Amino acid sequence: MIRPEAAEAINRWKETLTGAGIAALGAYWGFFTGGGILHYIGYLLIAVGALLGFAGIQRARFRMGRDGPGVVNVIEKRITYFGPLSGGVIDLDDITTLTLDPTSEPPHWLLAQPGQLPLAIPLTAEGADTLFDAFASLPGIRTEHMLRQMQSTPDHPVVIWRRQDVRNTAPRLH
Repeated sequence: MIRPEAAEAINRWKETLTGAGIAALGAYWGFFTGGGILHYIGYLLIAVGALLGFAGIQRARFRMGRDGPGVVNVIEKRITYFGPLSGGVIDLDDITTLTLDPTSEPPHWLLAQPGQLPLAIPLTAEGADTLFDAFASLPGIRTEHMLRQMQSTPDHPVVIWRRQDVRNTAPRLH
């Protein structure tokens, strides 16, 4: 009944649309009811809807599609990627560097850990949108920087986040 392109757009922006709906209901209750407790609940719903809408915009910017190779699972701080040519498992606490590699086709996340090759996960893999919450839990990560780099598609790999103790021991060129 709904065209696949429209269903994909609705799915991409579902949190934002939900937040807008909650804020609209809150605005109706807050501004157009006669007062009382419903009036104050309306103001609370406006704030909740705005926060949900903001988070939804960030998640929608992170989603790049589902047509890429492989499947990503995030369960209890463990990221698992099963791909047609590669795959692997990495614990969120073991990640030392998160890099965006837009030069590969499709673009990949590179998750580095000590003593292992980096785990390469396509941005368009099935379930890759669950990585947003995992990456957001990394200490000190700047999510807006990450989202901006995803949208700008630079011509070289970009380090999005590096663990603090690794940052101090990184080799210098000069």
